[in-house]
Amino acid sequence: MGNEVGGSDPDPWSRWLLHHRDADDPQVRRAMRAAVDRYVDRVIDGARLAPGHSLLDVGTGEGLVAFRALERVGRSLRVSLADVSATLLEHARARAGELGVLDRCAFFAASADRLDGLADASMDAVATRSVLAYVDDKLGALREFRRVLKAGGRISLGEPVFQDEALGVQAIRSMLDAAPAEQGDSLMRLVHRWRAAQFPDTTASIMASPLTNYNERDLLRLAQAAGFVDLHLELHVDVGPSTIKSWDAFLDSSPHPLAPTLRQIMDEQFTSSERQSFERGMRPVIEDPNAVSTDRMAYLTARKPGA
Repeated sequence: MGNEVGGSDPDPWSRWLLHHRDADDPQVRRAMRAAVDRYVDRVIDGARLAPGHSLLDVGTGEGLVAFRALERVGRSLRVSLADVSATLLEHARARAGELGVLDRCAFFAASADRLDGLADASMDAVATRSVLAYVDDKLGALREFRRVLKAGGRISLGEPVFQDEALGVQAIRSMLDAAPAEQGDSLMRLVHRWRAAQFPDTTASIMASPLTNYNERDLLRLAQAAGFVDLHLELHVDVGPSTIKSWDAFLDSSPHPLAPTLRQIMDEQFTSSERQSFERGMRPVIEDPNAVSTDRMAYLTARKPGA
């Protein structure tokens, strides 16, 4: 899942992937898995894998990219799975055993910008799914990808773009800063407190956070600066039915690994009366059957110069 960029949790990656992404709700888990499977297939399509190739899945998480690639390409594909989370690496190793592909997999405790144990020019493709968003040194990571690729090898990256989320929270803050002081207990102020606990809400903090200080055009620019050629980028913005329609599930979910859940925020930052007011105002919005959510993903492919 990338590099830790803040907070005291020693392993936010496994906690989010295994619990907070779907709030341990079976219905949400099925919907999330369907969405993630679409991301994974797009990333694998961009890698242009062939029998006999080697694939590095950086920030492997549960190993979905690696295992789906083995399913699609066949047993002649060799995959290396890298992650900073020891818990997730063990989870992926166990899953590889269940799938009967352990002999085709190698596992590396490594961050995206420091791929220790991976030899120069050893991979035909490098793939990520929601990894660079959490890496401070994105250019350094892309240079590492280039280092481990063979001449002509490809990157295929699927990365969330959270900048608009942060700008939206900043807009709420600006609106409230201009509002009369007597509106201090309004629902919108509680909404801002919630969202500001999950995304930065000032220009300085937005630009300081690796989660929000880039957009899809920056990814393209950084890949070019790292020495890649034949670059292609697609921004996919999908507006569709909200994945989480249960208030309890919404309380126990978070939008990314570094964000606390709404339940944690309310417990730590809201008074009892504020929690009641917030639920009265927001629960109907969350449980509205016509509620929608917006998903922004950038897909970048490129090639290392050479044969």
